[in-house]
Amino acid sequence: MPQLMSGSLAAIAVWLAIAPAPPVTKAQAPPIRTYQPKATENARQLQVLDQQQKAAAHRFDLAKYPISDRHLTHWQESLWAIGVLTPSQPYVFTALDNVLRLTTAPNLSDPQKAIVDTAMQVSTQLYTLKPAVYGKLKQNFVNTINLSNDPQWVAISLLALSKSASYPLEIYPLETNANDPQPADPLVNPKPSQKSNQKLVQTLIAKVKQRFPQWSQDPHLRTTIQNLQSTPPANTPNLQDLLTWQVAPNQPHLYVFCRPNRDVLCTTVLKDGNGKFVKNAAKQLWSAPLLLQSLHNLDWNFTNGRTPQGLYRMEGISRQPDDEVFHAYGQFSLVNLFLPFEDGVNSFLPSQKGKFTGSLKDYQMLLPPSWRSYAPLQQAYWAGNMGRSLFRIHGSGAALDFFGSKPAVVNPQNFDWNPTLGCLSAIELYDQRGNLLKADMPKILDALNTVGRGKIEGYLIVVDIPDPTAQDQAIPLTEIAKYID
Repeated sequence: MPQLMSGSLAAIAVWLAIAPAPPVTKAQAPPIRTYQPKATENARQLQVLDQQQKAAAHRFDLAKYPISDRHLTHWQESLWAIGVLTPSQPYVFTALDNVLRLTTAPNLSDPQKAIVDTAMQVSTQLYTLKPAVYGKLKQNFVNTINLSNDPQWVAISLLALSKSASYPLEIYPLETNANDPQPADPLVNPKPSQKSNQKLVQTLIAKVKQRFPQWSQDPHLRTTIQNLQSTPPANTPNLQDLLTWQVAPNQPHLYVFCRPNRDVLCTTVLKDGNGKFVKNAAKQLWSAPLLLQSLHNLDWNFTNGRTPQGLYRMEGISRQPDDEVFHAYGQFSLVNLFLPFEDGVNSFLPSQKGKFTGSLKDYQMLLPPSWRSYAPLQQAYWAGNMGRSLFRIHGSGAALDFFGSKPAVVNPQNFDWNPTLGCLSAIELYDQRGNLLKADMPKILDALNTVGRGKIEGYLIVVDIPDPTAQDQAIPLTEIAKYID
């Protein structure tokens, strides 16, 4: 779930800014509307038309709409619409280029920075998922690394460049003055390959370390560089240790097992407060598939990036307030998840009121001993430390083909699920007449309500399970059952 933003954002509010209704702890069964007027074919077409109007070329005219405090909402709506539709016209690059040039500008106001933030996220999405169309954005990311003083924009640029090797680019040599606006004796990579791109990324990392001597003290730079320079773990610690562990006594636990390739669906299992795993009438483990992929193709350490691995407090629901946000969340209530350091939680730990404010060591003590030194499970701690928040489990009322870059970010066999901006997405399908065909949120809410004895509380744990032989396949429930039975 994204951070709150100022302004009345109309269509993009459903994804970028507007939080659901205030959370409640009691998990009453939501009414199920078998017909949803916002899901009809006509309503879908109107939604796309609205985005086409907001993404029209005239809305990026700097003479009419300068990138200023006054036009914050205008630019954020228009940039979001570009991210939704992913149009291929030349004006799109020009529009993004005009905003990304501000990454090196001094004395930006907070609204101007918010516009640049949105442009950086949308540009990363378009560049990494459709490089053949948006490859020219590469030089904007390089310029940001060379000249910007904003560590988060520099870190996003590093991430974007590491994800693609499709186009040549120029970078400043390490000895170049960081304030020099022109490349001096640029290094050129005429025919990028995976190997040459890796070498290039390492050169850029060296550049960042030179420009930011205290880089290890900035969370975005530190985590991005660590992610790029470290080898992903080939295996996890013992899964049985994790499945039998109780974070706190008498608390339900919802486990979400994913592949490192988040285009693939994640597999869930649920344990009640007594440590007993929930099973259905056929004596099979209860499970509901979820998608934990970021629409913007951002990593876990950036706002609106993919869902971090690690431990979340699960506490209460947020009611889906009305049809205005139906496209973002579907018609059902949302399950509230809280990271360490996040405000709004009643009790991250049942033994004490308020949010978790402890050290990394304190967080590690909430995990089983064999998992405490496993770095990926610390992502939730660092994401909360960096200010990420508002994660939810929710459905989706958006059309399956609403997002133009979806085929590049979601495995085709999982096309019935929509990506999010960090939340955990459950299936919710409607036909062209607006009739509900399938939805997993009632099943999820009912199961959590049952194990919580009338309320939703407990812990959610997200873990990526690598398997080179099955990286494009969801983790079979039978594989998890071996560690339970």
